[in-house]
Amino acid sequence: MNGEGETVRETWDIWKEVLMNPELWIRLGEAVLQVIFILILATVVIKVGTKIIDQFYGRRKKGPFRISVRRETTLTKLSKNTLTYVVYFTALVMILETFSINVGALIAGAGVAGLAIGFGAQNLVRDIISGFFIIFEDQFSVGDFIGTAGVEGFVIEIGLRTSKVKSWGGEIHIIPNGNITQVTNYSIDNAAAIVDVKVAYESDFEKAEQVINELLKEMPSRYSSMISTPEVLGVVDLAPSEITLRIFAETLPMEHWPVGRAIRKEVKLRLDEEGIEIPFPRIVMYSREGTGGVQDGERV
Repeated sequence: MNGEGETVRETWDIWKEVLMNPELWIRLGEAVLQVIFILILATVVIKVGTKIIDQFYGRRKKGPFRISVRRETTLTKLSKNTLTYVVYFTALVMILETFSINVGALIAGAGVAGLAIGFGAQNLVRDIISGFFIIFEDQFSVGDFIGTAGVEGFVIEIGLRTSKVKSWGGEIHIIPNGNITQVTNYSIDNAAAIVDVKVAYESDFEKAEQVINELLKEMPSRYSSMISTPEVLGVVDLAPSEITLRIFAETLPMEHWPVGRAIRKEVKLRLDEEGIEIPFPRIVMYSREGTGGVQDGERV
């Protein structure tokens, strides 16, 4: 017991001597101040760099080499993310050096370990290469509505490894770029609204077609998203109880859904005004007497 007590006492004396050393606290204080200075400097560099990036892409609008708004938004966000990663990594290295940690040895060890892990990181390399070509070839940009990897939605972020797509319901899908093998971009070119209108056999078909054509000529003046006057392509189906007419309307990108809804509404209202019926299900009932033939029939 006496031996253990003396050992504890000696240990405490050593720590007491170390903690009471003023040089230790001076070095610690200097290190803390250096860390605070490095963090403040990193924050300032990021803010200044962000403003420079915004000004750079803003001037590109007035220069001879112009880029689309979609591509500008994508490159601006990617440049800011890259700047943030580089600045924070540099700040981390400087902080480690402040505490006299051999950064070179850590990087060398990480390189050897990375070489061993690299054989199992093929998916990561594939994602980065795919992300580079997505940005370089401008396959899609931030704000585009796309369909890929079984997901449809608006692109909210493109990175070198993953892309984020927000669907109509608000879900955010994070897709590795390596899984993006085929993309359908709905935002690049004009869209087409295709609307099928059904007319009953009992109605005046030629009058219905004439009424719809007159209505379509009026619509571009009320809907600026229509590129040209919609047209009736003709009869596309002869069903058991109705005739189907198809309407085609060229619209601005991403406007084919609201234009299609507007056409359906206006066609329905105009046909109602003209007394032309939209078909509804019908049942033909026959009554028989004894074993004779059909006596009479009634449509319901």
